[in-house]
Amino acid sequence: MDSAPENGHIRLGSPAGRRVLLATVLGSGIALLDGTVVNVALPALGADLDADMAGLQWTVNAYTLTLAGLILLGGSLGDRYGRRGVFLAGVIWFAVASALCGLAPSVETLVAARALQGIGGALLTPGSLAIIQASFDRDDRPRAIGAWSGLGGVAAAVGPLLGGWLVETAGWRWVFLINLPVAALVVAVTVRHVPESRNPEATGRFDVLGTALAALALAGITYGLVDLRPVPLAAGALLGAAFVRLEIRRSPAALVPVEVFASRVFTAVNAVTFVMYAAMGVVFFLLVVQLQVSAGFLPLAAGSAIIPVTVLMLLLSSRAGEVARRIGPRAPMTAGILMCAAALLLMARIGPGSSYVVDVLLPVSLFGLGLSAAVAPLTATVLATADDRHAGVASGVNNAVARTGGLLAVAAIPPLAGLTGDAFTSPATFTAGFRTTMLIGAAMMGVSALIAFAAIRENVLVRPEPTGPAGADDEPSGDDAPTGPGRTRG
Repeated sequence: MDSAPENGHIRLGSPAGRRVLLATVLGSGIALLDGTVVNVALPALGADLDADMAGLQWTVNAYTLTLAGLILLGGSLGDRYGRRGVFLAGVIWFAVASALCGLAPSVETLVAARALQGIGGALLTPGSLAIIQASFDRDDRPRAIGAWSGLGGVAAAVGPLLGGWLVETAGWRWVFLINLPVAALVVAVTVRHVPESRNPEATGRFDVLGTALAALALAGITYGLVDLRPVPLAAGALLGAAFVRLEIRRSPAALVPVEVFASRVFTAVNAVTFVMYAAMGVVFFLLVVQLQVSAGFLPLAAGSAIIPVTVLMLLLSSRAGEVARRIGPRAPMTAGILMCAAALLLMARIGPGSSYVVDVLLPVSLFGLGLSAAVAPLTATVLATADDRHAGVASGVNNAVARTGGLLAVAAIPPLAGLTGDAFTSPATFTAGFRTTMLIGAAMMGVSALIAFAAIRENVLVRPEPTGPAGADDEPSGDDAPTGPGRTRG
């Protein structure tokens, strides 16, 4: 293994920095990829496995459910036992589960394998971002996170394109089997080039009861929303309330230490994340299906429609992270989310006879601009407002919030919009439901932008100019103190 610089002192432009970024981007990328690549294959696998609309929802939600329910545990395991080790375990687990998905003989087996995939994602996803936070020099972290966000966003956006090509040329099973060679590359690079890091203060027992309550609460709520059943919905809500009460009583030994939420900005940015990613979840679930079912696009063409998002996030996300570091995250986040809201209003027009240039390219490009402006500043703000020793937990919290938002939106909004039963086989029915969901998504983006503008301070990522010798006691204090060298907001 290469000799690595001390944790926290790797520079982004160095060979070591590029290798760390490669491993973390590819690792989190396969988890992000499966959040979108499967969507373009839904009509084909639904027909092949004789699935209804609920079966398609569970194909997406089984993965998101275990990912959201266990991602906090994944972050805690990394903080305690080593982020690189847990990250590697997650990548290997994910690869094995992907093979099971590719070989599934029925929709029920596929759903079970997708749930196993989510467990692997829960182990590797928080570790990828925590490795960046712990490994890179503080001055390089915003740009490193911006690059991670942009390249990770590329993986999520290129998923429908890759999925469409695989469905047309090799069959829907290859959208899962393609993960195996990528996972092998991630393991090889991580073992040789990624330094280990952990939180030396992470001791004591794991919050197993808290983990179980969180997972069961999400399962109950999701099942209740997908099948419109009040009993599991109520049970899930009660379990969720029990989880919150338990975490308050057990802090700081809880799965989610209450002290992580001591910063009002950290709490606010997670609220922004929840609403924004809920709207995004519906878009990525339904858009490529709508393009195939109602607009008549072939799978590859439907996937290709997302290319503008890929290109824009690749070009702009890292720059957005640097802009946020200099002027603060509020302006780019608010403007970006409002662009996404406008894009969803334009997407609502997509239907039979839609033109790619007028009806698809314009809103998708606007959506890509909005995500490019918002995602990197959001991610950097989450980590900047949490103490370094809680890097894994903070990353896990934000990922869990994002996944939970998408999970609940995909479970709740399509049935409310009339997308049930065999709706994906009827262009007229699916178009009506799609348009309703896009309008709901636009409203949710508007709420998210309002929270960002009202609650996030401009100086949260801006380092103050030194005013005295190191260790001087003239640094501002309290929640409004800017983040300075050597400390982050807790």
